Amino acid sequence: MSPALKIYNTLTRSKEFFEPIDCRNVRIYVCGPTVYDYAHIGNARPIIVFDLLFRLLRHLYGDRHVKYVRNITDVDDKINARAAERGVTIRELTEKTNQIFQEDVKALGCLDPTVQPRATEHIAQMIQLIERLISAGHAYAADQHVLFNVPSMPGYGQLSRRSLDEMLAGARIDVAPYKRGDMDFVLWKPSHPSEPGWDSPWGRGRPGWHIECSAMSWAHLGEIFDIHGGGIDLIFPHHENEIAQSCCAFDREIMAHYWMHNGFLQVEGEKMSKSLGNFVTIHELLHSEFFGGRAWSGAILRLAMLRTHYRQPIDWTVKALEDAAKVYNDWMRAMDGVTPSKPTEEFIIALSDDLNFAKAEAHLHILKRSDPAALAACLEFMGFDSHKSSSHDQSDEAQLAKIGLTKSDLEQLIVERIEARLAKNWPESDRIRDQLESLGVSRL
Repeated sequence: MSPALKIYNTLTRSKEFFEPIDCRNVRIYVCGPTVYDYAHIGNARPIIVFDLLFRLLRHLYGDRHVKYVRNITDVDDKINARAAERGVTIRELTEKTNQIFQEDVKALGCLDPTVQPRATEHIAQMIQLIERLISAGHAYAADQHVLFNVPSMPGYGQLSRRSLDEMLAGARIDVAPYKRGDMDFVLWKPSHPSEPGWDSPWGRGRPGWHIECSAMSWAHLGEIFDIHGGGIDLIFPHHENEIAQSCCAFDREIMAHYWMHNGFLQVEGEKMSKSLGNFVTIHELLHSEFFGGRAWSGAILRLAMLRTHYRQPIDWTVKALEDAAKVYNDWMRAMDGVTPSKPTEEFIIALSDDLNFAKAEAHLHILKRSDPAALAACLEFMGFDSHKSSSHDQSDEAQLAKIGLTKSDLEQLIVERIEARLAKNWPESDRIRDQLESLGVSRL
């Protein structure tokens, strides 16, 4: 008999036993990347956390009975601005950025979700939802925009548990003469001829951010599903607005039964930002020496992320990575030449307690001495390849020679990019990155 899974539900602010709507069709939705730039290490946290949950659910209910949807936002004002800034088409930008994102998360040991829907492929569903909301009196069209009428939903704010004044203070309020209320948010907006747009009953335009996730979760998981996940920063307004849209469109009391959120991430004790020069991407951690003077393997990044409980804030430090590397290398040495057996019940019980990795890791240290074969199986369960070491080969000299570079040339470009970042010279940093990509070195 499988251990009972307990998860912390943000909606009820309590740890609950997980009871799926249908144990033969367990459904989870997690907000994915907006593909306008390299994903930063904070973006990696929900990717890794919910990958671990996906693995655990597959173990408990069977691979074929779990559906994990993680979307790709490929229409957004940030995308439009970045494409214009670089002088490339929006499609070129999103395709390239998404390709790098997929490579990076695979290096972190993450499984592919069951479905990775793109926002641009679900415009029809978004228009359908908006039409339903208008018909039900929960949305209105004004000046080529469509807005959600927040006062029409008495339960608005149930997830964030904020008062109206707190929500007004926390939201980015767009002042516009066509809005009926300050809290009303955009479902559809007009597009300039230079911007991506689609025909709709309200004119050529594009969707607001929140309606995208409501449409994609509905298309792939139905009106109500089991788990919705994401970073704690998405609780308000994004997840709050998703609930409002979906519940009002389908006349339901809930959108998802369980809401899970991972905590904030800071870097070396400070909030990550470009202005502080501590903005760290997954790509750079894997492929440059910007952080800690070395590139780090995906396994080390994954382990360092999991060692802090997912609901707690995490301080991303060089020391934390060094400590994770030591632990991981100890495990690798213990498993040398060992064939994995199967994960232990104690290990599964630990993870089933709201992904209690600290308890699971303590058990792994016992297995290191007593049962290396079970240790190998547990590590493979969590997305670590028990046959690989933590070393990371940054480049292949033969491949570099084909494009007219030496390893020394490459290292010099990397140094120059690091110096530009430290000097907060973002245009020069981006220029060097683009130069490397133009030479075919896309993994730097």
